[in-house]
Amino acid sequence: MSARTPFVVANWKMNKTATEAEAFVAGFRGLLPAPPPGVDLAIAPPFPALERTGRALAGSGVGLAAQDVHAEQKGAYTGEVAASMLADLGVAFCLVGHSERRRDRHETEEQFARKMKRLVEAGIAPLYCVGETLEQRDRGETDAVLADQLTALDLFGPDLPPGFVLAYEPVWAIGTGRAATPEMAQAAHRHLRTLLSRRAGAVAAEAVRVLYGGSVTPANARELFSQPDIDGGLVGGASLNPADFAALAEAAAAATAAPGS
Repeated sequence: MSARTPFVVANWKMNKTATEAEAFVAGFRGLLPAPPPGVDLAIAPPFPALERTGRALAGSGVGLAAQDVHAEQKGAYTGEVAASMLADLGVAFCLVGHSERRRDRHETEEQFARKMKRLVEAGIAPLYCVGETLEQRDRGETDAVLADQLTALDLFGPDLPPGFVLAYEPVWAIGTGRAATPEMAQAAHRHLRTLLSRRAGAVAAEAVRVLYGGSVTPANARELFSQPDIDGGLVGGASLNPADFAALAEAAAAATAAPGS
């Protein structure tokens, strides 16, 4: 049995006002007053909802996460948010490198490295997202793409950022309803852990939680989370409903408790 604590993170993307986020948390806490034993949970709302979501989550055991951060500490960057600002709100985790940032903002591994450095300086754990497109998978390039994306860790030398979490999100499965099979996801997760081992050593690599993201639902979560190298999920659409998010938390608990997990 893995010693890694399963982790399920809700990535709300550009959904929910602060008022809607507060109502979600109230509904969720009514269904699940605390995370299931042995499972960690976090919610990443849009920036305007961070403070009220954090207040609503107080005492729940559910962590607060952010969806992005700027690579500079402060300055004339209109519309951007610094790591210190997130830390002041009680943010514990922050997404970096989501495929939508790569696609829409053309952000690079060098930028992701700088973002992770700022997060570490502010005491926030980076949750770094990697994954291949359908065209890359069809060309047999998945392993090479993942290796290239992990070069964002070069800035940290042989070490990994404190609290580092990795998320494998095949781009072709995000929001499409087409999840990777458990076997496909497990193979990618195992490859990522091997790459981390070459970089930071086997002990450090085995301690990293690697989450799966891409059309995770209450119906497929338990089978995905039962794979030996899948430590939970970074969930989009299915995290927008309190009952579904509670079901995902329970699926993580059930997968952990299952024989052979």
